[in-house]
Amino acid sequence: MTTYFSEPQSMYYRFGEDQEQVLKVLAERYIGANAQADFVYRAFQQSGILQNDKGLYDLNLGKRFPDAPKDHISYAAALVWGDENRNLDVLVRCYGPVRFYFNNELIYRSTVIDEITPDATVKLGIDIEPGWNTVWLEMKNTPAGFGCQFGSDEGKVRILNVLAPFQERSGQAGWVFSEPVTSAQAQPNLLASQGESNLKWLPETQWSASEQNKSALERIYGLLPGRHAYAWTNLNNRDTSGRPVRLSGQSSGPIQIWLGDKSVATIKNAGSFEVEVEATFGRNDLLVRSECQAGAGSWGFDLKASVGKESLQLELPQRVQGALEECWFYAGPFESGAEPELADLMRLDRVYRTNAGQQGTGTSGVSQAGRTYWRLDRPDTFIRPYYENAMLSNKWTVGSVTNYGRWDYPLGVTVYGLLQAGRYMQRTDITRYAAEHVQSCTQMYEYSLWDREQYGFPSINQQLIMLKMLDNCGSFGSAMLESYTECKEPTFLPIAERIADFMLNRLERQTDGAFYRTCAGEYAENTMWADDLYMSTPFLVRYARVTGKSEALDEAAKQFSLYRKYLFMPEYKIMSHVYDFKYKQATQIPWGRGNGWTLFSLTEVLEALPEDHAERPALIEFFNELCEGYAALQSESGLWHQVLNHSETYLEASCTAMFAYGFARGVRFGWFKDPSAYVTAAQRAWKGLVSNAIDRQGNVHGVCSGSRYAFTAEYYDQDLRTVTNDNHGIGIMMLAGTEVAKMEKHLSERTAKSTASTVHSG
Repeated sequence: MTTYFSEPQSMYYRFGEDQEQVLKVLAERYIGANAQADFVYRAFQQSGILQNDKGLYDLNLGKRFPDAPKDHISYAAALVWGDENRNLDVLVRCYGPVRFYFNNELIYRSTVIDEITPDATVKLGIDIEPGWNTVWLEMKNTPAGFGCQFGSDEGKVRILNVLAPFQERSGQAGWVFSEPVTSAQAQPNLLASQGESNLKWLPETQWSASEQNKSALERIYGLLPGRHAYAWTNLNNRDTSGRPVRLSGQSSGPIQIWLGDKSVATIKNAGSFEVEVEATFGRNDLLVRSECQAGAGSWGFDLKASVGKESLQLELPQRVQGALEECWFYAGPFESGAEPELADLMRLDRVYRTNAGQQGTGTSGVSQAGRTYWRLDRPDTFIRPYYENAMLSNKWTVGSVTNYGRWDYPLGVTVYGLLQAGRYMQRTDITRYAAEHVQSCTQMYEYSLWDREQYGFPSINQQLIMLKMLDNCGSFGSAMLESYTECKEPTFLPIAERIADFMLNRLERQTDGAFYRTCAGEYAENTMWADDLYMSTPFLVRYARVTGKSEALDEAAKQFSLYRKYLFMPEYKIMSHVYDFKYKQATQIPWGRGNGWTLFSLTEVLEALPEDHAERPALIEFFNELCEGYAALQSESGLWHQVLNHSETYLEASCTAMFAYGFARGVRFGWFKDPSAYVTAAQRAWKGLVSNAIDRQGNVHGVCSGSRYAFTAEYYDQDLRTVTNDNHGIGIMMLAGTEVAKMEKHLSERTAKSTASTVHSG
């Protein structure tokens, strides 16, 4: 078998088969490598380049410059940061002639076919290097069109965040693009000043001279009599004497001032003001409400803070890249009567209704129109959160940056593993970390809906918001409901309702009701995947448990019977990975992890099904058939092969962990006709994992990367290689360890009771 490390480096060498010690190291290594880092907030100009619903940046320059002469050229530029070497597939769709340079190297020059064929898409591989990487697009105007669409393949999964080049825009998100010019220009230094370039770059970052003469609120919103807006800053009080802080300045109309959650001043008339307030040492939230009065020539205020003769600094309430010289956030304009709750202001996980009488929130399905978010005193510039913790690629390596805060299906398994391991070890720090990972996503859900409507494609929670497949919601949604027992987070249930509606009412089905993937125009068009039993049924089980809606549990049970009809391979008693409806046949390739998902999910359904449920006897029989088939194919090492019935394929760790998990649960819950063989198989699998797949630092090896599908075993063996610390395997290792430990405890307790009963009767 493949050797990932020498014997002394194995977890078995250090701890033997001690599940609790192994779980401790696995969980602590993962948490240590994935710190609780929040989203990155950046300045973003809405008048710049936006993404479409596929995640491609739409550089349609024909719309931006409708009067541009034929053969004029425009440029677009961006920076991409690399934490490490990684490969990324990008897509280009041409409106006209395009040249794409990456790190000053010509990667692509469009052909006439690319330029005139509707929706023609070119896929290109780029190698992102550590540090700054430059993107440079040269686009020529022709009668056919002007510009292109550009972005990563599968943009909601492989996120491509681009940052603005040039020193003046440092830290801002988004592209810059130039006004058309008559002749080609050389690429300037994108890390230098934009003034060194001969091109006029857009969007504009500074107000015009006439706008600069206006107050901040007037130039941001215009004159809007009867409306009001809020401004939020942080007062940094460095005075240690306890003296009061003096707030002074000028107002163009009525203002109200809060320090923290306390109203400290109400100024009714325009003019100068001065008030003294009590402020604690350090940072204090300062909020100002300003009204625009009818007939007023302006609205807004100027405010300074001081203690004695010393001025105090006003700072942004949250670090925003690209806005370090700013000190105020602004939200508005609000109609009279549209008053956000004070408790909902001075935070970044809310959007605010601006219309009086508007009811509901985006979380419950109401349109995001008539809502707003915090912005800066710059043209069309909003604050925008970005998920930048992990720059996803086709390959993961040890030391990849943190996954914290990402909604993604492999991380759903990881979160579930952390929850179960933490509970088993009575480690509330571990369960709290897992629950807070979920909360970091769900608390920004309403914002994410607004972000998509505002900018075309969300900057966070991409898979949840662009909900099109079971992969996007089922796994992490299941982990979300599992963590509901740890924290009654109010955002969980509305999101669960949306996912349940998608699965039960809107998901594609065959005529018999079986879930499948339409994926029109894609490689997976008209297919059914064994993986989707995991992407759906554990969520449905937990949704039924939390809400009491038994029809969700009935649907989960029904799907197993349907999938068996299409994918079961009776000669081996295992499952084909995929059924391809285009060819009206299963691939007959039993991929290990696809089978692991099947068994894993079946145990979740069986645990929840009532004893008298109509589907239960058939599913118990199915469970026994599958386990018999899997047990027969276990290797001498305790692991299973990547393609289960092809012994020449490599031994794979994630499916091994799932089979151990399923066997152990079958023993503990009494589902086996003869459990003894499966006790041994589960223990052998666990020993194989700690000997061959988990090293003594808690790194997980031998886990297959994410899969597509094929009709040959060679694809799974040669194209899908193993990845260290892949999230498809870390969580399931913890789940396997907890279940084997629970199985052994169950058997020990049962034996002890039997012995005690025998002694008593004697």
